[in-house]
Amino acid sequence: MAPVSQFVSHSVSQPVSKSEPLKIGYLVPQFPGQTHIFFWREIAEMEARGTMPVLFSTRPPPPGLISHAWTEEAMARTTYLGKLAPLDVLATLPRLPWGEIAVEARRDGKAVIKDTLICAGAALALKRACKAQGIDHVHVHSCARGAMIAAFAKALGGPTYSITLHGPLSDYGLAQPFKWRNAAFATVITRKLIAEMEAAQPNDLPSRMILRPMGVNTDVFKRVAPYAPVAKEEILRIFACGRLNIVKGHQDLISAVKRLLNRGRKVSLEIAGQDDDGGSGYRLELDALIAREGLGDHVTLLGAIDADLVRVKLLEAHIFALASWHEPLGVAYMEAIACGVPTIGTQSGGVPELITDGVEGLLVPPKDPETLAQAIARIADDPELAHTLSTTGRERMVREFSAHLGAETIIKETLKTLAG
Repeated sequence: MAPVSQFVSHSVSQPVSKSEPLKIGYLVPQFPGQTHIFFWREIAEMEARGTMPVLFSTRPPPPGLISHAWTEEAMARTTYLGKLAPLDVLATLPRLPWGEIAVEARRDGKAVIKDTLICAGAALALKRACKAQGIDHVHVHSCARGAMIAAFAKALGGPTYSITLHGPLSDYGLAQPFKWRNAAFATVITRKLIAEMEAAQPNDLPSRMILRPMGVNTDVFKRVAPYAPVAKEEILRIFACGRLNIVKGHQDLISAVKRLLNRGRKVSLEIAGQDDDGGSGYRLELDALIAREGLGDHVTLLGAIDADLVRVKLLEAHIFALASWHEPLGVAYMEAIACGVPTIGTQSGGVPELITDGVEGLLVPPKDPETLAQAIARIADDPELAHTLSTTGRERMVREFSAHLGAETIIKETLKTLAG
Protein backbone atom coordinates (compact mmCIF):
# COMPACT_ATOMS: atom_id res chain seq x y z
CA MET A 1 0.00 0.00 0.00
CA ALA A 2 1.54 3.32 -1.07
CA PRO A 3 2.01 5.82 1.78
CA VAL A 4 0.63 9.33 1.47
CA SER A 5 4.18 10.70 1.55
CA GLN A 6 4.87 9.09 -1.84
CA PHE A 7 2.87 11.85 -3.48
CA VAL A 8 4.31 14.84 -1.57
CA SER A 9 6.36 17.26 -3.64
CA HIS A 10 9.59 18.76 -2.34
CA SER A 11 8.42 22.38 -2.50
CA VAL A 12 8.95 24.31 0.73
CA SER A 13 6.27 26.34 2.48
CA GLN A 14 5.97 27.88 5.94
CA PRO A 15 4.20 25.26 8.11
CA VAL A 16 1.41 25.88 10.55
CA SER A 17 2.42 25.59 14.24
CA LYS A 18 3.38 21.99 14.96
CA SER A 19 2.02 22.17 18.50
CA GLU A 20 -1.50 23.00 17.36
CA PRO A 21 -1.93 21.98 13.71
CA LEU A 22 -4.69 23.58 11.73
CA LYS A 23 -7.51 21.11 11.18
CA ILE A 24 -9.52 21.43 7.97
CA GLY A 25 -12.44 19.20 7.08
CA TYR A 26 -11.99 17.84 3.55
CA LEU A 27 -15.18 16.54 1.92
CA VAL A 28 -15.10 14.65 -1.39
CA PRO A 29 -18.20 12.75 -2.64
CA GLN A 30 -17.80 8.96 -3.05
CA PHE A 31 -14.16 9.07 -1.99
CA PRO A 32 -11.85 7.46 -3.07
CA GLY A 33 -13.05 7.06 -6.65
CA GLN A 34 -11.08 6.14 -9.76
CA THR A 35 -10.24 9.77 -10.62
CA HIS A 36 -9.43 10.89 -7.06
CA ILE A 37 -5.65 10.67 -7.09
CA PHE A 38 -5.57 14.46 -7.33
CA PHE A 39 -7.33 14.77 -3.96
CA TRP A 40 -4.98 12.28 -2.32
CA ARG A 41 -2.00 14.29 -3.54
CA GLU A 42 -3.54 17.51 -2.23
CA ILE A 43 -4.16 15.87 1.15
CA ALA A 44 -0.50 14.87 1.28
CA GLU A 45 0.59 18.38 0.37
CA MET A 46 -1.57 19.85 3.16
CA GLU A 47 0.00 17.44 5.64
CA ALA A 48 3.48 18.41 4.45
CA ARG A 49 2.65 21.99 5.44
CA GLY A 50 1.69 21.12 8.99
CA THR A 51 -2.07 21.09 8.38
CA MET A 52 -4.31 18.19 9.39
CA PRO A 53 -6.98 17.42 6.74
CA VAL A 54 -9.82 15.40 8.29
CA LEU A 55 -11.52 13.38 5.56
CA PHE A 56 -15.26 13.19 5.00
CA SER A 57 -17.33 11.72 2.19
CA THR A 58 -20.94 11.03 1.36
CA ARG A 59 -20.46 7.30 0.75
CA PRO A 60 -17.78 4.89 -0.50
CA PRO A 61 -17.41 4.45 -4.27
CA PRO A 62 -19.16 1.51 -5.96
CA PRO A 63 -17.24 -1.77 -6.22
CA GLY A 64 -15.25 -1.91 -9.44
CA LEU A 65 -14.18 1.74 -9.24
CA ILE A 66 -11.74 1.24 -6.36
CA SER A 67 -8.34 0.79 -7.96
CA HIS A 68 -5.66 2.62 -6.00
CA ALA A 69 -2.89 1.23 -3.82
CA TRP A 70 -3.84 3.82 -1.21
CA THR A 71 -7.60 3.07 -1.25
CA GLU A 72 -7.68 1.09 1.99
CA GLU A 73 -5.78 3.77 3.88
CA ALA A 74 -8.01 6.51 2.47
CA MET A 75 -11.22 4.69 3.37
CA ALA A 76 -9.97 3.95 6.88
CA ARG A 77 -9.31 7.67 7.37
CA THR A 78 -12.65 8.83 5.95
CA THR A 79 -15.84 9.48 7.91
CA TYR A 80 -18.81 8.59 5.72
CA LEU A 81 -21.83 10.76 6.42
CA GLY A 82 -24.37 7.97 6.23
CA LYS A 83 -28.00 8.08 7.19
CA LEU A 84 -28.84 8.90 10.79
CA ALA A 85 -31.73 7.49 12.73
CA PRO A 86 -35.06 8.84 11.40
CA LEU A 87 -35.73 10.71 14.66
CA ASP A 88 -32.42 12.58 14.31
CA VAL A 89 -33.33 13.62 10.77
CA LEU A 90 -36.78 14.76 11.85
CA ALA A 91 -35.26 16.80 14.66
CA THR A 92 -32.90 18.46 12.17
CA LEU A 93 -35.47 19.54 9.59
CA PRO A 94 -37.09 22.39 11.58
CA ARG A 95 -33.66 23.96 12.12
CA LEU A 96 -32.83 24.26 8.42
CA PRO A 97 -33.00 27.65 6.61
CA TRP A 98 -36.40 27.06 5.05
CA GLY A 99 -36.74 30.64 3.83
CA GLU A 100 -33.71 30.22 1.58
CA ILE A 101 -34.73 26.69 0.63
CA ALA A 102 -38.15 27.96 -0.46
CA VAL A 103 -36.51 30.56 -2.74
CA GLU A 104 -34.42 27.83 -4.35
CA ALA A 105 -37.45 25.54 -4.75
CA ARG A 106 -39.45 28.29 -6.47
CA ARG A 107 -36.65 28.71 -8.99
CA ASP A 108 -35.45 25.10 -9.44
CA GLY A 109 -38.55 23.08 -8.61
CA LYS A 110 -39.66 20.58 -5.98
CA ALA A 111 -36.51 18.49 -6.44
CA VAL A 112 -34.79 20.99 -4.11
CA ILE A 113 -36.99 19.65 -1.29
CA LYS A 114 -35.90 16.11 -2.15
CA ASP A 115 -32.24 17.15 -2.00
CA THR A 116 -32.91 18.84 1.33
CA LEU A 117 -34.35 15.67 2.83
CA ILE A 118 -31.44 13.62 1.50
CA CYS A 119 -28.80 16.03 2.85
CA ALA A 120 -30.31 16.91 6.24
CA GLY A 121 -29.05 13.85 8.11
CA ALA A 122 -25.57 14.07 6.59
CA ALA A 123 -25.40 17.76 7.55
CA LEU A 124 -26.11 16.92 11.18
CA ALA A 125 -23.50 14.15 11.08
CA LEU A 126 -20.93 16.58 9.64
CA LYS A 127 -21.70 19.21 12.27
CA ARG A 128 -21.37 16.70 15.10
CA ALA A 129 -18.11 15.25 13.75
CA CYS A 130 -16.55 18.69 13.33
CA LYS A 131 -17.55 19.76 16.82
CA ALA A 132 -16.11 16.56 18.30
CA GLN A 133 -12.79 17.00 16.47
CA GLY A 134 -12.39 20.75 16.79
CA ILE A 135 -12.83 21.52 13.10
CA ASP A 136 -13.92 25.08 12.32
CA HIS A 137 -13.82 24.95 8.52
CA VAL A 138 -14.66 22.39 5.83
CA HIS A 139 -13.50 22.50 2.23
CA VAL A 140 -15.84 20.71 -0.21
CA HIS A 141 -14.46 19.49 -3.52
CA SER A 142 -17.89 19.59 -5.15
CA CYS A 143 -20.77 21.94 -5.83
CA ALA A 144 -23.37 19.16 -5.78
CA ARG A 145 -24.94 17.62 -2.67
CA GLY A 146 -21.63 17.76 -0.82
CA ALA A 147 -21.84 21.57 -0.90
CA MET A 148 -25.47 21.45 0.27
CA ILE A 149 -24.47 19.22 3.19
CA ALA A 150 -21.78 21.71 4.23
CA ALA A 151 -24.15 24.66 3.82
CA PHE A 152 -26.79 22.98 5.98
CA ALA A 153 -24.17 22.04 8.59
CA LYS A 154 -23.19 25.72 8.80
CA ALA A 155 -26.86 26.72 9.15
CA LEU A 156 -27.17 24.26 12.04
CA GLY A 157 -24.36 26.05 13.87
CA GLY A 158 -21.48 24.05 12.41
CA PRO A 159 -18.25 25.15 10.70
CA THR A 160 -17.78 27.58 7.86
CA TYR A 161 -17.16 26.01 4.48
CA SER A 162 -15.67 26.61 1.05
CA ILE A 163 -16.12 24.91 -2.30
CA THR A 164 -14.25 24.06 -5.48
CA LEU A 165 -15.89 24.19 -8.89
CA HIS A 166 -14.41 21.47 -11.12
CA GLY A 167 -16.71 21.75 -14.12
CA PRO A 168 -19.75 23.44 -15.66
CA LEU A 169 -22.32 24.49 -13.08
CA SER A 170 -24.97 22.47 -14.90
CA ASP A 171 -23.20 19.29 -13.75
CA TYR A 172 -23.77 20.00 -10.07
CA GLY A 173 -27.50 20.05 -9.55
CA LEU A 174 -29.90 22.44 -7.89
CA ALA A 175 -29.85 25.32 -5.39
CA GLN A 176 -26.51 26.70 -6.56
CA PRO A 177 -27.05 30.30 -5.34
CA PHE A 178 -27.70 29.00 -1.81
CA LYS A 179 -24.52 26.92 -1.84
CA TRP A 180 -22.35 29.72 -3.21
CA ARG A 181 -23.53 32.77 -1.28
CA ASN A 182 -23.10 30.98 2.06
CA ALA A 183 -19.55 29.80 1.27
CA ALA A 184 -16.60 31.65 2.77
CA PHE A 185 -14.65 31.35 -0.48
CA ALA A 186 -14.52 29.33 -3.67
CA THR A 187 -11.71 28.03 -5.82
CA VAL A 188 -12.41 27.56 -9.52
CA ILE A 189 -10.18 25.59 -11.86
CA THR A 190 -10.37 27.75 -15.02
CA ARG A 191 -10.92 31.36 -16.07
CA LYS A 192 -13.70 30.14 -18.34
CA LEU A 193 -15.63 28.72 -15.39
CA ILE A 194 -15.15 31.89 -13.34
CA ALA A 195 -16.62 33.92 -16.20
CA GLU A 196 -19.57 31.53 -16.43
CA MET A 197 -20.22 31.84 -12.69
CA GLU A 198 -20.07 35.63 -12.78
CA ALA A 199 -22.56 35.63 -15.64
CA ALA A 200 -24.90 33.03 -14.13
CA GLN A 201 -25.31 34.37 -10.60
CA PRO A 202 -23.37 37.61 -10.08
CA ASN A 203 -25.23 38.42 -6.84
CA ASP A 204 -24.79 35.02 -5.24
CA LEU A 205 -21.03 34.49 -5.08
CA PRO A 206 -18.65 34.46 -2.12
CA SER A 207 -16.49 37.52 -1.63
CA ARG A 208 -13.37 35.53 -2.56
CA MET A 209 -13.23 33.68 -5.88
CA ILE A 210 -9.77 32.22 -6.50
CA LEU A 211 -8.49 30.81 -9.79
CA ARG A 212 -6.73 27.62 -8.81
CA PRO A 213 -6.32 24.82 -11.35
CA MET A 214 -5.97 21.26 -10.25
CA GLY A 215 -2.41 20.05 -10.00
CA VAL A 216 -0.08 17.13 -10.49
CA ASN A 217 2.88 15.94 -8.46
CA THR A 218 5.66 16.73 -10.88
CA ASP A 219 8.20 14.98 -8.64
CA VAL A 220 6.37 11.70 -9.21
CA PHE A 221 5.07 12.21 -12.75
CA LYS A 222 8.36 12.70 -14.58
CA ARG A 223 10.57 10.80 -16.95
CA VAL A 224 13.29 8.45 -15.79
CA ALA A 225 14.84 8.46 -19.28
CA PRO A 226 14.65 10.94 -22.17
CA TYR A 227 11.58 10.72 -24.40
CA ALA A 228 12.18 8.65 -27.53
CA PRO A 229 9.92 9.23 -30.58
CA VAL A 230 8.51 6.20 -32.35
CA ALA A 231 11.05 4.51 -34.61
CA LYS A 232 10.27 3.91 -38.28
CA GLU A 233 9.28 0.22 -38.01
CA GLU A 234 8.08 0.39 -34.41
CA ILE A 235 4.44 0.10 -33.32
CA LEU A 236 3.13 3.55 -32.37
CA ARG A 237 1.93 3.26 -28.75
CA ILE A 238 -0.96 5.56 -27.81
CA PHE A 239 -2.30 5.81 -24.26
CA ALA A 240 -5.51 7.40 -22.98
CA CYS A 241 -6.83 7.70 -19.44
CA GLY A 242 -10.34 8.75 -18.43
CA ARG A 243 -13.57 7.24 -17.18
CA LEU A 244 -15.52 5.35 -19.80
CA ASN A 245 -18.24 7.79 -20.75
CA ILE A 246 -19.35 9.00 -24.16
CA VAL A 247 -18.24 12.57 -23.36
CA LYS A 248 -14.63 11.41 -22.93
CA GLY A 249 -14.53 10.67 -26.66
CA HIS A 250 -12.84 7.27 -26.42
CA GLN A 251 -15.00 6.10 -29.31
CA ASP A 252 -13.55 8.90 -31.45
CA LEU A 253 -10.01 7.90 -30.51
CA ILE A 254 -10.78 4.29 -31.41
CA SER A 255 -12.12 5.48 -34.77
CA ALA A 256 -8.92 7.50 -35.31
CA VAL A 257 -6.85 4.37 -34.65
CA LYS A 258 -8.94 2.48 -37.21
CA ARG A 259 -8.16 5.17 -39.79
CA LEU A 260 -4.43 4.99 -39.06
CA LEU A 261 -4.44 1.20 -39.39
CA ASN A 262 -6.30 1.46 -42.70
CA ARG A 263 -3.50 3.72 -43.93
CA GLY A 264 -0.87 1.13 -43.14
CA ARG A 265 0.42 2.55 -39.87
CA LYS A 266 1.28 0.19 -37.02
CA VAL A 267 -0.67 1.41 -33.98
CA SER A 268 -1.72 0.16 -30.56
CA LEU A 269 -4.03 1.94 -28.13
CA GLU A 270 -4.53 1.33 -24.41
CA ILE A 271 -7.34 3.08 -22.53
CA ALA A 272 -7.32 3.21 -18.71
CA GLY A 273 -10.57 3.89 -16.90
CA GLN A 274 -13.92 2.37 -16.08
CA ASP A 275 -17.55 3.37 -16.47
CA ASP A 276 -19.61 4.58 -13.52
CA ASP A 277 -21.33 1.19 -13.30
CA GLY A 278 -18.13 -0.70 -12.64
CA GLY A 279 -17.91 -2.18 -16.14
CA SER A 280 -21.54 -2.91 -16.96
CA GLY A 281 -22.28 0.49 -18.51
CA TYR A 282 -20.59 2.36 -21.37
CA ARG A 283 -17.70 -0.10 -21.39
CA LEU A 284 -20.01 -2.61 -23.08
CA GLU A 285 -20.57 -0.17 -25.95
CA LEU A 286 -16.83 0.34 -26.38
CA ASP A 287 -16.26 -3.43 -26.28
CA ALA A 288 -18.85 -3.80 -29.04
CA LEU A 289 -17.23 -1.04 -31.13
CA ILE A 290 -13.80 -2.68 -30.82
CA ALA A 291 -15.23 -6.04 -31.88
CA ARG A 292 -17.27 -4.57 -34.73
CA GLU A 293 -14.24 -2.77 -36.17
CA GLY A 294 -11.97 -5.81 -35.75
CA LEU A 295 -9.64 -3.95 -33.41
CA GLY A 296 -9.22 -6.58 -30.72
CA ASP A 297 -5.49 -6.93 -31.45
CA HIS A 298 -4.93 -3.17 -31.45
CA VAL A 299 -7.15 -1.59 -28.74
CA THR A 300 -7.15 -2.66 -25.08
CA LEU A 301 -9.46 -1.43 -22.33
CA LEU A 302 -7.45 -1.68 -19.11
CA GLY A 303 -10.25 -0.84 -16.65
CA ALA A 304 -9.61 1.27 -13.56
CA ILE A 305 -5.90 1.12 -12.71
CA ASP A 306 -3.73 2.52 -9.94
CA ALA A 307 -1.80 5.77 -10.37
CA ASP A 308 1.50 3.89 -10.30
CA LEU A 309 0.44 1.85 -13.34
CA VAL A 310 -0.86 4.99 -15.07
CA ARG A 311 2.63 6.44 -14.73
CA VAL A 312 4.19 3.26 -16.14
CA LYS A 313 1.84 3.36 -19.13
CA LEU A 314 2.58 7.03 -19.74
CA LEU A 315 6.32 6.41 -19.79
CA GLU A 316 5.82 3.56 -22.27
CA ALA A 317 3.67 5.66 -24.62
CA HIS A 318 4.75 7.63 -27.67
CA ILE A 319 1.59 9.77 -27.55
CA PHE A 320 -1.14 10.52 -25.02
CA ALA A 321 -4.54 11.43 -26.47
CA LEU A 322 -7.87 12.23 -24.84
CA ALA A 323 -10.66 13.19 -27.22
CA SER A 324 -13.11 14.67 -24.69
CA TRP A 325 -16.27 16.36 -25.92
CA HIS A 326 -16.40 18.37 -22.69
CA GLU A 327 -13.41 18.68 -20.36
CA PRO A 328 -13.24 21.37 -17.64
CA LEU A 329 -9.43 21.05 -17.49
CA GLY A 330 -8.13 17.50 -17.06
CA VAL A 331 -5.67 16.00 -14.57
CA ALA A 332 -5.04 13.17 -17.03
CA TYR A 333 -3.64 15.70 -19.51
CA MET A 334 -1.45 17.18 -16.75
CA GLU A 335 -0.01 13.81 -15.79
CA ALA A 336 0.86 13.01 -19.40
CA ILE A 337 2.42 16.39 -20.08
CA ALA A 338 4.36 16.28 -16.79
CA CYS A 339 5.78 12.92 -17.92
CA GLY A 340 6.99 14.52 -21.14
CA VAL A 341 4.59 12.56 -23.35
CA PRO A 342 3.50 14.47 -26.48
CA THR A 343 -0.18 15.10 -25.82
CA ILE A 344 -3.26 15.65 -27.95
CA GLY A 345 -6.34 17.30 -26.44
CA THR A 346 -9.53 18.84 -27.73
CA GLN A 347 -10.65 22.43 -28.11
CA SER A 348 -13.25 22.01 -25.38
CA GLY A 349 -13.93 23.52 -21.98
CA GLY A 350 -10.80 24.67 -20.19
CA VAL A 351 -8.35 22.47 -22.11
CA PRO A 352 -7.02 25.45 -24.17
CA GLU A 353 -6.03 27.05 -20.84
CA LEU A 354 -3.80 24.04 -20.23
CA ILE A 355 -2.59 23.26 -23.75
CA THR A 356 -1.48 25.89 -26.22
CA ASP A 357 -1.61 24.29 -29.65
CA GLY A 358 1.91 23.46 -30.76
CA VAL A 359 3.48 24.34 -27.39
CA GLU A 360 2.33 21.98 -24.62
CA GLY A 361 0.57 19.68 -27.07
CA LEU A 362 -1.75 19.66 -30.06
CA LEU A 363 -5.42 20.62 -30.02
CA VAL A 364 -8.10 19.18 -32.30
CA PRO A 365 -11.85 19.74 -32.50
CA PRO A 366 -13.98 17.34 -30.44
CA LYS A 367 -16.01 14.66 -32.27
CA ASP A 368 -13.55 14.70 -35.19
CA PRO A 369 -11.73 11.34 -35.54
CA GLU A 370 -10.16 12.28 -38.87
CA THR A 371 -8.44 15.41 -37.55
CA LEU A 372 -7.41 13.44 -34.47
CA ALA A 373 -5.84 10.76 -36.69
CA GLN A 374 -3.97 13.46 -38.60
CA ALA A 375 -2.64 14.96 -35.34
CA ILE A 376 -1.40 11.56 -34.20
CA ALA A 377 0.35 11.01 -37.54
CA ARG A 378 1.86 14.49 -37.39
CA ILE A 379 3.59 13.79 -34.07
CA ALA A 380 4.67 10.31 -35.16
CA ASP A 381 6.21 11.66 -38.37
CA ASP A 382 7.96 14.67 -36.82
CA PRO A 383 10.48 13.68 -34.10
CA GLU A 384 11.53 17.30 -33.62
CA LEU A 385 7.93 18.31 -32.86
CA ALA A 386 7.56 15.35 -30.51
CA HIS A 387 10.69 16.38 -28.58
CA THR A 388 9.53 20.02 -28.41
CA LEU A 389 6.12 19.08 -27.01
CA SER A 390 7.77 16.76 -24.50
CA THR A 391 10.09 19.48 -23.20
CA THR A 392 7.93 22.61 -23.23
CA GLY A 393 4.92 20.84 -21.77
CA ARG A 394 6.87 19.47 -18.82
CA GLU A 395 8.33 22.91 -18.08
CA ARG A 396 4.89 24.50 -17.83
CA MET A 397 3.48 21.77 -15.57
CA VAL A 398 6.32 22.34 -13.11
CA ARG A 399 5.87 26.09 -13.25
CA GLU A 400 2.08 26.43 -13.03
CA PHE A 401 0.34 23.15 -12.16
CA SER A 402 2.18 21.53 -9.27
CA ALA A 403 -0.14 19.94 -6.69
CA HIS A 404 1.24 21.96 -3.78
CA LEU A 405 -0.35 25.16 -5.12
CA GLY A 406 -3.90 23.94 -4.45
CA ALA A 407 -3.04 22.84 -0.91
CA GLU A 408 -1.42 26.18 -0.16
CA THR A 409 -4.47 28.04 -1.48
CA ILE A 410 -6.89 26.10 0.74
CA ILE A 411 -4.71 26.64 3.82
CA LYS A 412 -4.19 30.35 3.13
CA GLU A 413 -7.87 31.08 2.45
CA THR A 414 -9.04 29.01 5.42
CA LEU A 415 -6.77 30.99 7.73
CA LYS A 416 -8.25 34.21 6.33
CA THR A 417 -11.74 32.87 7.02
CA LEU A 418 -10.97 31.85 10.59
CA ALA A 419 -9.29 35.18 11.26
CA GLY A 420 -12.56 36.89 10.40
